[in-house]
Amino acid sequence: MTADPFNRPDSGFNSLPGWTWIGCYGGYYLQSDLLFAQGFEHGFFTRLWHGRGPDQLVGSISAGATVHRPQQIHSGIVLEASTAQGEPWPEADGLVSDQGGQSLWVCGADCTPVLIADPGTGHAAACHAGWRGVAAGILPTAIDRLIERGAQRSELIIALGPAVSGARYQVGEDVVSAICSNLDAHQSDSPPSRQSLERTGALLPDPEADRYRIDIRAAATLQLKLVGVSAEQIAHCPLCTVSEPTLFHSWRRDQVKAVQWSGIVAQASS
Repeated sequence: MTADPFNRPDSGFNSLPGWTWIGCYGGYYLQSDLLFAQGFEHGFFTRLWHGRGPDQLVGSISAGATVHRPQQIHSGIVLEASTAQGEPWPEADGLVSDQGGQSLWVCGADCTPVLIADPGTGHAAACHAGWRGVAAGILPTAIDRLIERGAQRSELIIALGPAVSGARYQVGEDVVSAICSNLDAHQSDSPPSRQSLERTGALLPDPEADRYRIDIRAAATLQLKLVGVSAEQIAHCPLCTVSEPTLFHSWRRDQVKAVQWSGIVAQASS
């Protein structure tokens, strides 16, 4: 079903269990009920906000928050938010708050935007997790940074936003092997990572020889579970950026450099 960007009450677009479309001056953005329930201001924005960056978008989710964002390079690098305030933006794909009132932003056009919150300390993280980010372990790295700030792994809450679905994401053996290599590092006493990917539906067959379909959000979820995060702590958005041209930019669909932004505001006092 094609999504209705205007969020009309009679539209099936409203049927996203665990997610809510928020209307404000300027448009609609998506929120995870899991993060909202713990008081974390955040938003996954759509292509309808095109041309507006974090400096403009922050006012839609929080008043007075400072803006922090990296220059994304498809890496596993996670920086403190205070090092990413103003141009030139530092090269990284993840930020972790080190003060309260910081809004952390990442962008994407098929890769997964991941927002992480710790209700205990109020700290937060934002990551851009494509296949390279998952292969580089960006999410376990961000979690480690939060734990260094006093977070308890069992209390973290994580939202994986709109991204390319497995059915629309064809990859080669090099991508599968890179992801498996990182997963193997976390599951020495479990089934091989390729089997785990297949069992969870993250790795799908492809009719083309030596090609596969991979659900990068499902692979990221598996990685999170392998480092001790339970399924109840993770919200997984079902929307596919490739399949929803009205709502999302998609590099794989359009081959155009255009992105949508996602951000979260830290509550921590120090």
